[in-house]
Amino acid sequence: MSIDTMSTASACATCPVNRHMARLGVNIDNWDYVIALAGNPNTGKSTVFNSLTGLRQHTGNWPGKTVARAEGGYEYDNKRYKLVDLPGTYSLLAASVDEEIARDFILFGQPDVTAIVVDATRLERNLNLALQVLEITDKAVICLNLMDEARRHGLAVDDRRLARDLGVPVVPMSARQGEGIAELLSTINDMAQGRVATKPHRIGKTHNAAFDGAVEMLVAQIEAAYPGLPNARWVALRLLDGDDQIERAIRDGSLGDLSKGDRTQAVSERLMVAEIPAR
Repeated sequence: MSIDTMSTASACATCPVNRHMARLGVNIDNWDYVIALAGNPNTGKSTVFNSLTGLRQHTGNWPGKTVARAEGGYEYDNKRYKLVDLPGTYSLLAASVDEEIARDFILFGQPDVTAIVVDATRLERNLNLALQVLEITDKAVICLNLMDEARRHGLAVDDRRLARDLGVPVVPMSARQGEGIAELLSTINDMAQGRVATKPHRIGKTHNAAFDGAVEMLVAQIEAAYPGLPNARWVALRLLDGDDQIERAIRDGSLGDLSKGDRTQAVSERLMVAEIPAR
């Protein structure tokens, strides 16, 4: 190993994202990219996981939790990918342990790509989680699974229109039949290596001027306290919703690590939670 390689490895071992991965119980040594697999229960997420990893997988528990965690790996285009199967959830609002784990992994672990498995026959229900993930990260791919079931029920899904509306790639697939797996591997690889530009759909302004003003004020304060944070608006929305975990992340500096920037002033001196006047 050269001196430059040793220096890079040492820097990687102590970078904020790696520290968060270690805290989340995921070892990313000797892997080029980390991919998170998210989705509602019963969307075929485990089948997608097995199709990508084969026998190169193992299971355990998330640190301090009784929730099972599955990890696997595969190689593609001379790169080594670690795939982490997140608990099946209907949202990321951290109302349950499963939701907390999935949310924390995407937010603090900052995977290179998050693949969101949705059921093509139940898009309205599944897109709730997908839209929440897109509020946190723009490095996402929609796995439009169970297309064979959709066809069997006479449902036609316009995947190109869906990709345009969501602002991220959409891969039609039927994992249990092997359909779409090659396209998913290629899309994940292109996104991980920065060859795909995305513009995810996100919550815009509402018709409540007081609420919109509070969000804008908080976003400005969060961005000033944490330069470079990729999802300041989502953080602001969670603060206004009374998310205790996000508030703790701000107070203990965990959120600051993700900005990859230096804070010149204590957060408590620069960030005040906005209050929305009663209407």
